[in-house]
Amino acid sequence: MDSRYESSENMRNKCAACYRQFNKMEHLVEHMRVSYHSNHEPKCGICRKHCRSFESLREHLIGPLPKAECEKIFKERGCDLCLTILGSRYALQHHREKCQFSRGNNGMLYRMANLGIQDEMRIDNSRGKVVSLACKMVGGGSDGSLDLCARVCLIDEHERIIFQTYVKPHLPVTNYRYETTGIRPEFLRDAMPLRQVQRKIQDYLCNGEPIWQIRSRGGKARILVGHGLDHDLKCLEVEYPAILIRDTAKYPPLMKTSKLSNSLKYLTKAYLGYDIQTGIQDPYEDCVATMRLYMRMRSQAHKVEDYPMASDPQNRNNFASWRQSELERMTPEKMLEISRSDYYCWCLDSK
Repeated sequence: MDSRYESSENMRNKCAACYRQFNKMEHLVEHMRVSYHSNHEPKCGICRKHCRSFESLREHLIGPLPKAECEKIFKERGCDLCLTILGSRYALQHHREKCQFSRGNNGMLYRMANLGIQDEMRIDNSRGKVVSLACKMVGGGSDGSLDLCARVCLIDEHERIIFQTYVKPHLPVTNYRYETTGIRPEFLRDAMPLRQVQRKIQDYLCNGEPIWQIRSRGGKARILVGHGLDHDLKCLEVEYPAILIRDTAKYPPLMKTSKLSNSLKYLTKAYLGYDIQTGIQDPYEDCVATMRLYMRMRSQAHKVEDYPMASDPQNRNNFASWRQSELERMTPEKMLEISRSDYYCWCLDSK
């Protein structure tokens, strides 16, 4: 077989997103059916390779087995936080000053958050559509391993405290976990009962919209940001629709290459550039970190699509309406064009 023909065939069987090579076109078609490549995946700013997560992109650029050409350019003018490639070293320096957060960026608010309690929640629609929630747990049960919410914080997208209080659990506390929570028995003695906290948070999130009527992002209910929100909401006994939850522990671009969750401590260090959860932990600090991660993910500029998700009935991402022979005649670029994401990209919240 002519080597030029063989090379042309190999290029035809190469995925236009992840650049994986296949021996036969039918294998590439099967790959595209299940990969859900899309415009919303993290991409290398040099070779334009699509990666499933930012961790995968980081490995591609930095290692342990980076692509040599991309690694060289990234070392010269790549941001190690957001993984963007800048036009020059000077541009990188200017960008880094804005990209790098610090634990003290919220200054006075952080110090005030540690002074006490703000348990009067004022319903104020001017506070914005997005809020972040975090809890700190003490232990219950005979061995102290049962998580009981003992402190909760809710902030807006400008990192201002909406609600913060100690919480009196339903069950007796057998381990205050003081080394990480800083909570003592006297802090919970006259604290707000869990049921009252649950009602205040539920009412604020729903914002006057009955929970059973919340169907989309277009209503009055607020977007809820956090890390491990399934666990926090369960401990608070709060129900909230998944369509309005933005969880940094479950967002595919922020997960490990093994598809397991990263810790909030790791995500904050890797993508915001500062340390949290050192010593006694404050839920306000966790709220700020998750809100900053959310805002960074939301601010990504992706191509606007009418129907961006594979689950949208209007698009053909599952390729079900195409015959196998039709798909095998398509170019890899055309297959990528009709492919859609299997997760909701947070950039869509700003559309």
